[in-house]
Amino acid sequence: MTVTVAPLDRAQIRKHLQDLAVLRITVFRDWPYLYEGSTEYEERYLAPYADSAAALVVGAWDGDRLVGAATATPMEDHADAFAAPLKAAGIAPRDVYYFGESVLLAEYRGQGIGHAFFDAREANARKLGRRHACFCGVMRPDDHPMRPADYRPLDPFWRKRGYAPLPGAEARFAWRDVGDTEETDKPMQVWLRDLSR
Repeated sequence: MTVTVAPLDRAQIRKHLQDLAVLRITVFRDWPYLYEGSTEYEERYLAPYADSAAALVVGAWDGDRLVGAATATPMEDHADAFAAPLKAAGIAPRDVYYFGESVLLAEYRGQGIGHAFFDAREANARKLGRRHACFCGVMRPDDHPMRPADYRPLDPFWRKRGYAPLPGAEARFAWRDVGDTEETDKPMQVWLRDLSR
């Protein structure tokens, strides 16, 4: 299969808000996020990416079908919950480009698309003069009853890209897990890369 990876312009982001929302819900419903989302919330969450000149949405296309996407935005434009652990570690949010998500349908994984997502976002971070790139990964216990027996964490991939967990830096964010009726806070590990290296 041939997949094209390219940034979306502002008009394309607006046009494909529902596609992006459905993609996020589909991918994040799986382990380890177990996210029970709604398209209405997702479209509201994604809409600011179309209004910010410094934000980036990269799409992966199989023909005219959106099969993957990755987002990034200046840290100061994202939720305070994610900036707080950086501030506590002495890292100024204005120096950080935050990678919101990288979602790709399962059948398209293992083809280098994840690397293309990181390449595009890191290039944009450097263009904007950001010293660091970071993202957060949900932390789940190893003995969680919904953890698949064959689950392989993405930590080796992230480390190969030059990212490492920032010691003691955890954000907290709430969402409703699959099968739950209420939102609960989840610990999120901050991963950081110095873009000057």
